[in-house]
Amino acid sequence: MAHHRAVGREMTTAGGDTRPEDFMREAIALACAGVDQHLGGPFGAVVVREGEIVGRGQNRVTSTNDPTAHAEVQAIRDACRRLETFQLSDCDLYTSCEPCPMCLSAIYWARLKAVYYGCHRADAAAVGFDDAKIYDEVARDLEDRELPLHALMREEALEAMRQWEAQTDRIDY
Repeated sequence: MAHHRAVGREMTTAGGDTRPEDFMREAIALACAGVDQHLGGPFGAVVVREGEIVGRGQNRVTSTNDPTAHAEVQAIRDACRRLETFQLSDCDLYTSCEPCPMCLSAIYWARLKAVYYGCHRADAAAVGFDDAKIYDEVARDLEDRELPLHALMREEALEAMRQWEAQTDRIDY
């Protein structure tokens, strides 16, 4: 299919202008190529800064046996590595599908300025990727969650927090 050939090409048009649709097409092409290559789920993402793609990602959960290898996380990691920064506040993310709760958290941590998505989470749920349970669980109080969370050794663990707080040359984020 023609859209597969778009993967990895530069996203500038004659005259240097780019359109959001071009970046979304690249995210979709990454998703389709990932399915064709059996890398993981049908998801692709790109990080864009100043009209240029600076990070790409495809879902690679099953090919890497890494449940965190979602397209958005992969694209964020790629952009951060290339730009040598952990904050992408001057970047946008284009993803083939509405981000799951984990990816949404990563997007917030990376401080991306905007997210553009293709499919809705209901579209993903229709083909077996239902994040509703996670959204519901996160909204519950700790004691009401299905997954038991147990506080343990807080006083000892606070030592790392004290060390961080006292460190004068730390890099805040």
